[in-house]
Amino acid sequence: MKTGSTILAYRRSERDLDHRSRSGFTLLEMLIVLGIIVVIAAMVVPNLVGRQQGANDSTTMIAVKGAEAVAKQYAVDHDGAFYTGSGKDAWQAFIQPEPYRGRTIRPYYEEAPVDAWGNALFYEWDGKGHSKTTNALKPAVWSSGADGKDDGGSGDDINNWTSAAGKTK
Repeated sequence: MKTGSTILAYRRSERDLDHRSRSGFTLLEMLIVLGIIVVIAAMVVPNLVGRQQGANDSTTMIAVKGAEAVAKQYAVDHDGAFYTGSGKDAWQAFIQPEPYRGRTIRPYYEEAPVDAWGNALFYEWDGKGHSKTTNALKPAVWSSGADGKDDGGSGDDINNWTSAAGKTK
């Protein structure tokens, strides 16, 4: 014969078992939550994708302006003369600068600057200007843009002689 406290304990343990076996989400609840997540993602993702291109353009413009600043620092260290040359030679001169007038010059870069897409930046200065614009006062520095094709400063190229997006002012 069971006593009152034993019966009560037995019923309590049955209730706990029922509760434990039902402690979860139903398939319907899971589908509703999943549906809500999909709706939110459908509203947010298109906005993020469009902003990625803008972020890459901004990042690249910062890299171009940074490279321009390095070219100016080189000119300060070399009596106002920008590095004469282009491409990889220019970046190499900034990575391993030669001594100038008996002074050791510290490197301006550890490695060649790249744009947001991982492509090396371009540099051009012939001692009097560059081919991108007339009466240039500073070297041309530009990125080939998202397509990776050097259009010489046109198309989707990002450069330091036109507005921030690489389009003519």
